[in-house]
Amino acid sequence: MSSPIWTPAALRSELEALETRAWRLVEAQHRVSTLKLTDNLDDQAALEAILDETKPALPSNCAHLDYLLATPFRYRPYPAGSRFRRAGFTPGVWYGAEQPETAAAEMVFYRFLFYAESPDTPFPDDAADYTAFAADIASNSAIDLTKGKLSADSPTWTHLTDYEHCQSLADATREAGGQVIRYMSIRDPNQLANLAVLDCAAFRSSTPVDRQTWRIRISRSGAQAIREYPALGLEFPPHSFAEDPRLQSMNWHRPSL
Repeated sequence: MSSPIWTPAALRSELEALETRAWRLVEAQHRVSTLKLTDNLDDQAALEAILDETKPALPSNCAHLDYLLATPFRYRPYPAGSRFRRAGFTPGVWYGAEQPETAAAEMVFYRFLFYAESPDTPFPDDAADYTAFAADIASNSAIDLTKGKLSADSPTWTHLTDYEHCQSLADATREAGGQVIRYMSIRDPNQLANLAVLDCAAFRSSTPVDRQTWRIRISRSGAQAIREYPALGLEFPPHSFAEDPRLQSMNWHRPSL
């Protein structure tokens, strides 16, 4: 594979305006986990405030954001690299998808990866609850890897496991003043777009603008992702992401809890 080198100077000519909505899935207990430790909502709010004080400080340009948007920018060091973020003490990246179905596919892949890396962990005996939330994105400094000159290097941007060139691109994009990277999802069977937000200034609103309820069941037959409203069901058979070498040793015949 060739090694494209995009300098900040070259990327400045690729920056363009982008206005879109991005979706992300989180486990539904993201705010209720402390409720079982308290007797009422006031006590829970106080406990959440205490816990928040123990967390690392947010960058100043992210401090106004809801925690669902700000969290990726808060925690350093980053334990393992992702497509557009290096491991270590590196700037944060918020990942989302332009469609909730794409966000669901991404979540299913990472649940598969968890079980592939934990071969002795039983599958759950029931579906898990997730919340899909949306953020509005608006930037005059975005790059789009799905079109133009940058799309010529698509095999590099969509490599299943090697993120080095994507991480270098993110570094150069930041240096060029870029705030968002739009790229193709390799998990979505329809190959719709994902977004990597590099700068909190790209969030048009400080809080999520929409929410959906999802349930995802993982079993030896793969995964079923069900959206409550508007009703939708997605099926992911065991071979859905078979090209990824990290899933090739997956034990699909483990017991359930």
